[in-house]
Formats: sequence, structure tokens, C-alpha cells
Amino acid sequence: MLFRSDKVLSQFKQEAVEEKKAAGKKFKIGIIGTGWIAESHIQSYKNQPDVEIVAAADLIPGKAEKFMERYGVTGVHFYKDHKELIDNEPDLDGVSICTYNTQHAAPAIYCMEHNIPVLLEKPFTVTLEEAEAVCKAEKESSAFITVGFQPRFDANMQEIKKIVDSGVLGKIYYIQTGGGRRRGIPGSTFIEKSTGGIGALGDIGCYSLDMVLNAIGYPKPLTVSGYASDYFGKNPKYNGKDADRFSVDDFAAAFVRLEGGIILDFRIAWAMHVNTPGDTIIFGTEGALRIPSTDCWNGSVGGPMTLYHDVAGVQVDTVIPILNNTKGGLFDQKIRSFLDAIATNGPAPVPTSQILYNQAIIDGINKSNACGHEIEIKFAD
Repeated sequence: MLFRSDKVLSQFKQEAVEEKKAAGKKFKIGIIGTGWIAESHIQSYKNQPDVEIVAAADLIPGKAEKFMERYGVTGVHFYKDHKELIDNEPDLDGVSICTYNTQHAAPAIYCMEHNIPVLLEKPFTVTLEEAEAVCKAEKESSAFITVGFQPRFDANMQEIKKIVDSGVLGKIYYIQTGGGRRRGIPGSTFIEKSTGGIGALGDIGCYSLDMVLNAIGYPKPLTVSGYASDYFGKNPKYNGKDADRFSVDDFAAAFVRLEGGIILDFRIAWAMHVNTPGDTIIFGTEGALRIPSTDCWNGSVGGPMTLYHDVAGVQVDTVIPILNNTKGGLFDQKIRSFLDAIATNGPAPVPTSQILYNQAIIDGINKSNACGHEIEIKFAD
């Protein structure tokens, strides 16, 4: 087991990665979990000229082999789980973790213990306690973890942060955000607590939270008053035969107090009797920004944004046109940013230090819903 304090071995590994890139050699990548999200990973890795998929693991026997065969990837070593993969692949440069939500933490921690950089699919984890354990392992490692939020690379999402950072909105004091689908409950393992862990909150809610929290600098969440329900998921009228096994949330809402005197009003849904719970609006003392964003998890905003501000005493509405992405697909950019970070030994493109707060809010909503009142979010020292 290797730790950050082992300076010599860490230095040798980083020098080897730098030499590999300089020599034009390929990054050796492993994939842990070969379900549907791994399909996007393998496609994007195949789009990178300097990547070789060398290993894959899945808990279901034969699944990883069929997965690689379907995508025409050869020369791959197959393993029964993440431990066997890491233990038998000493030359790995990085790993994508694409497991069930409930299985995110264990392989991430094991990779950190062996100094293997990780691209961890969202949601970060299921609980705050798991997220803190992963962050602790990362701090003790010479490697890094980046979390899979590809909308971060969208030009319009980046424009939101630029607008906030410019100061044109003044002091941010209130934000309403969220999104949802009138009907859009997924199937597969997403809807079972044993595998998905959390429902709409972890599947799409984390994206809505990241959009606004990243824009305002990820302030620490202090308290949460949360609510979650499963009225649609458990009803055969809306969810057919999957209703019997549905055991997560399909709707959630929360009132969150953030550091800096900021209030966050949040709601998310897989299903509801309306086509949107409303646009995202960032309220500031000098202006406000309206963002059509009911399905921001698809990678961008839902239409032109509007900046409301005063100019020379006149109330002005400035429409901000949709920006085109000129750097390729967002998922390809996510994969490329991970590879580039491996080559420089970080920093992580989407760091866990930020997404820890995202996960704390999600966890806080569930805990507040369970006890029926507002709770304080408590972090480990």
C-alpha cells in the first residue's frame, strides 16, 4: 500500500507518466464497472489517440468481456472486482469508476491507496460519510480524483460563472434552481436502493446543484430543510412493472443555507404533473440572472439567458445568446481533461473538495426528510 508520504515511489511513477507522454506512448486505462455509463467512457476513450484500455472489472461474471467485445476493444485483461484489477495492473495510469452508485466509494479509496488517478462518475457517493472517507484517502495519496460533471465544459455553463465572477450581479443572496421531467423515471439499477442508493437526487439533482454552486464558488452548506417522495415511482400507473422494485426518491426539494448569507431553493424530479419546476435564477444586489435550465444534465442551458440589471437608472433586460461549443463533445472534453491531469499529476478538473459540498446537500436532504425537520450539516474534522 502506497501513501503520499512515499515520495520516492510517487516521484518515479510521475516521471514515468511524463516520459510516456513525451515519447508519444499511450496512457494505460482501466475501467471498473461496465454498465451503461461505461459506454460513454469507452466511446470517448476510443476517440483519444493516446489511450489504451488494458483492464476491466465487473461484479457480474462475463459482463466486462461482452462489453469490450461489443465495442471492438481487444487485448484487455479482465477481473472479477476492483481489488483484483488494481492488484494485478501495476502499470495503470488511470481508472474510470463506472459502478453502481452504492459501489463508488470502495474502489475510489482502493485506487487512492495505490496512487492510481481516478475519474469517478457522478454522483460522488451516496452519503456524506462515504464522500468524506474518499476525500481522506485522496489526501493521503499521491494521486487525485476528478468527478464526472461534463456540463462544466459547456461554454454556456462557463459563461454563468464568468457573469457571477464579473461582479455585475453584486452580492449573491438567493438562488432558485433545479429541474425535472414530466415523465422520465429510468429503469435498470437506478431505481433500487441497494444499487442506486439515491434516485433523482443523485442522477440529475447533482448536476443542477453543481451548475449554481460552481458559479458562486462552492460555499459551504450549513443547514438543510429537505423533502423527498416516491409517489410516481411506486405507482404502476406511472412506472409499470418497475413500481414494485422502486425504492429511491423520484422528487426532492430543499431550502439550504450556505456560507456568506446565501439561500438556495432547490427542487428536482424524475416525474411530476408539470413540464418544469421553473428556471434557475441567481439573485444579486445589483442584478439577477435567469437561466432556462430544467434539464441542465444534458450538458447545457435550455435557451438564451437573461441578465436583469439597471443602467443609468433604467431597468434593462440583456439577453445572452447561446454559445457554441468549439472544443468537441462535452464527454470527450471530460475524458481529455482527465488524461491531461494524469500527465501533470493534477490538479483534478472537477475536484472532490468542491463536490463534497454537493454531496453534503444531497445527504442532508435525505436526512432532513427522514427526521422531518431542518438539520445542521456536520463535516468530519
